[in-house]
Amino acid sequence: MTVHFPFQNTYAALPEGFFARVAPTPVAAPRLVKLNRPLAARLGLDPDMLESPEGVEILAGKRVPNGADPIAMAYAGHQFGYFVPQLGDGRAILLGEVVDLDGVRRDIQLKGSGPTPFSRQGDGRAALGPVLREYIVSEAMAALGIPTTRSLAATITGESVMRETALPGAVLTRVASSHIRVGTFQYFASRGDTEGIKRLADHVISRHYPHLADAEHPYHTLLEGVIARQADLAARWLLVGFIHGVMNTDNTSVSGETIDYGPCAFLDHYDPAAVFSSIDEQGRYAYANQPRIALWNLTRLAECLLSLFSDDKDQAVDQAQAILGDFPGKFTDAYQSGLRQKLGLFSRRDGDEALAQDFLDAMAKAKADFTLTFRRLSDAAEDASRDNNVRQLFADPLTYDEWAARWRQRMGDEAQTPAERASAMRAVNPAYIPRNHRIEAVIQAAVGRDDFAPFEELLTVLSKPYEEQPPFADYAAPPKPDQRVLRTFCGT
Repeated sequence: MTVHFPFQNTYAALPEGFFARVAPTPVAAPRLVKLNRPLAARLGLDPDMLESPEGVEILAGKRVPNGADPIAMAYAGHQFGYFVPQLGDGRAILLGEVVDLDGVRRDIQLKGSGPTPFSRQGDGRAALGPVLREYIVSEAMAALGIPTTRSLAATITGESVMRETALPGAVLTRVASSHIRVGTFQYFASRGDTEGIKRLADHVISRHYPHLADAEHPYHTLLEGVIARQADLAARWLLVGFIHGVMNTDNTSVSGETIDYGPCAFLDHYDPAAVFSSIDEQGRYAYANQPRIALWNLTRLAECLLSLFSDDKDQAVDQAQAILGDFPGKFTDAYQSGLRQKLGLFSRRDGDEALAQDFLDAMAKAKADFTLTFRRLSDAAEDASRDNNVRQLFADPLTYDEWAARWRQRMGDEAQTPAERASAMRAVNPAYIPRNHRIEAVIQAAVGRDDFAPFEELLTVLSKPYEEQPPFADYAAPPKPDQRVLRTFCGT
């Protein structure tokens, strides 16, 4: 019996200029590291068959399944503010699309599956470490409730890839509602291909925003829809302390999902200027800069759509600027709403923003751990005697005491019981995040010792980030000084 993928490919039916047809490069000795069995079942796939020798060969790119139409997608992009007119999938190949059990169309893509016409002298391969990092972080983001691409499988290829040293090669099977990016629109706009922009926009509307198809001005409302999703996404990142690390326009999905986990990281102590990416030397994509960069990227998308807005360029620009002007308000509303939830506030009152900001400022000054502070605050909301567990995170505990008095006074304006408030707070303040030092330990064990037990255990913990897990309590702890990860790296 063969592995069956119920492919229903639509992107590969677009004109040839949208992609290059290319098959994965076969690998020597594929070995399965991890299959996401629940996700496989949700996609309508048979997990047992995917774990068979034939299934593993498909997941590693050694065998192409029936019905696949493998392509590498074309796109351009601004990388750290500098425009590159042709990038494209240099180490990823889209096998095809399936419609999952919820009726949602999903891409199935192999990342690290060999060179493509867009590889730009790269080897098209991926090392094991970055594959494990993306698997861990993308699945953690999904468990945290943040829109994201997903990881279906990780496989070892049986071959080495050369980076600074020889490393085990691997392939990630990635799932997304699509891999269409702001940079995809830029690819056609930079060529003056208005018809290509229109074809792409129509495809995106059909796939991601079907309710806009009959709108009076569908391309205006498309931009509005992408802006709304990106504003919400940026807010969600900040609320869990996530730093994408490389928010180039080619890493900005028009579906509103988090995509391309390269030098990503999570805050330990709260620092708005935090940068972990080794390639972000100027701090362009620092933690607190992410909303501003999201708007910058969306402005590039708006520029691509101007030809669809109006034949009058000035009028088109005015219309685009009016739509872009909605981003700050949408982001602020989502972010402030999230902060109120993290503080256990059920209604919106004057002074809430100042209360939240004062707490964040105090955390920054004290270098208090972002995740742990909010989680302990959830306990303190239920029982004031637990305030001391929060106070301990501040160099000057009186700073917390002064703030906590204001916080408790504010909570007194609402009718919820302490238990109800604490429960609501624990539902938005995770106990467990994919801490950077934990990820590095997983990678070292896998690459250095072929030991995947730490990988499996970390995935188990992160699958329930909002629940107390006493056997894994140590995973909630910040790194010790000698465990801190100061730099993260891209996998290319």
